[in-house]
Formats: sequence, C-alpha cells, structure tokens
Amino acid sequence: MSRIAIVGGHGKVAQHLLVVLRRTEHDPVALVRTEDYRAELEGMGAEVRILDLERQDAADFAAAFAGCDAVVFAAGGGPDGNLERKRTVDLEGSLKSIDGALRAGIGRFVQVSAIGVDDPLPEDTEPVWRAYVEAKRDADAALRDSGLDWTILRPGRLTDDPATGLVALGPDVARGEVTRADVAAVVAAVLDADRAVGAQWNLVGGETPVADAVKAADRPRGVLP
Repeated sequence: MSRIAIVGGHGKVAQHLLVVLRRTEHDPVALVRTEDYRAELEGMGAEVRILDLERQDAADFAAAFAGCDAVVFAAGGGPDGNLERKRTVDLEGSLKSIDGALRAGIGRFVQVSAIGVDDPLPEDTEPVWRAYVEAKRDADAALRDSGLDWTILRPGRLTDDPATGLVALGPDVARGEVTRADVAAVVAAVLDADRAVGAQWNLVGGETPVADAVKAADRPRGVLP
C-alpha cells in the first residue's frame, strides 16, 4: 500500500481521485490550504494535511509530503479572472511541489496540465487565458527537466458529467471533452504504470477503457524541447 500526496486536494478532479484511490491499494493524502475542508475530505477517506500553495515554501511542501510515495499536482488557480493566481498557483505551486518532492526523496510525480498549452497563442489572446496557458506550459517544462519519474496528463475541456471509463490517451490525441471523473481514473492508473514514466499524454473522452488506454498509449520520451 502506498500513500499519495494530492496537491490541490479539494479540487474537483482531486475529489474524484480520492474516491478512486480508496478503491485501490493507495492511501490518499489531501493537501489543502484551510481546515475548513478537513471534515469533508476525511469523510471521503483521505488523510488531510494543511499546505498553502501560495504562502508556503518548498521546505514546507517537503514536510507536507513526509511519508508519501508519490505526488499528484492537481491544483489550479480557478476559473476566475485573477491573472496573478495563474502564476502563483498553476506555475509556482507546481515548481514548489517539484522541489518539495525532490527534497522529500519522492521520485514519482504526476501532473494534471491542459491540452494544447505548447501551441502558439494568437496575438489577441485574452490576458488571463494567456497567463493560464503559459503557467501550465512552463510548469510542464520544469517537471520534464526535474529528474523525477514524471507523467504529464493534458486533459481537454473538463466536464462534470458522470464517469464513462472510456478515454483516448496519447501524445497526439486531438482536442475534445473529458469528464473530471475519467481524468481522476487515468491519474490513478498511471501511478501504477511503469510505462507511464516519462510520458506526456493528451486525454479526452474516447472508446477505450482506461486500463487498456494506459497500456496502449504511445510514450515517446523527451517529446518536447
């Protein structure tokens, strides 16, 4: 049995992930910024630890990861128009998570990113969206260069529809929608898949069961400069 630290532990994908992990041989550790979420998340079977992504440093992240075997970065600055939080949460939160994992001696790291963030942006791109895309892009680049046993998942447009258990997964999968529940199922699946180490995969709804999709997905290393 392994213990999985989930950064952004109260997020929508993270809450689905808690449920999936509790069905497996993993113990989820939900890292959240406030005690307000403790009762809810403990009721879902998670251990809860307090970690403020924006105010605490990498040493605090390492301490919060103590005793864990893997880190999942599933945090996000939210859908609002706060440009600054795209940097402090989506980028700096990831960078401190990477540093914290290295300091804590944790090798396995799975990051939930977003599809298409390496594509060039039009000149007239809305500033908050540009900040979000650039934060995800730079966080992914830092993880690829970290020396950790990383996997980057890049889901398409997220929905709150029920899980389908069917996805399309791979480096060249086209844009589409995917349920948050299905993203969580793929995160749980890649944690235990050696072939997912060093893979950066787009993820959308599809026709292949999650376990089969992970086994079949192309996995080139160093897919991007």
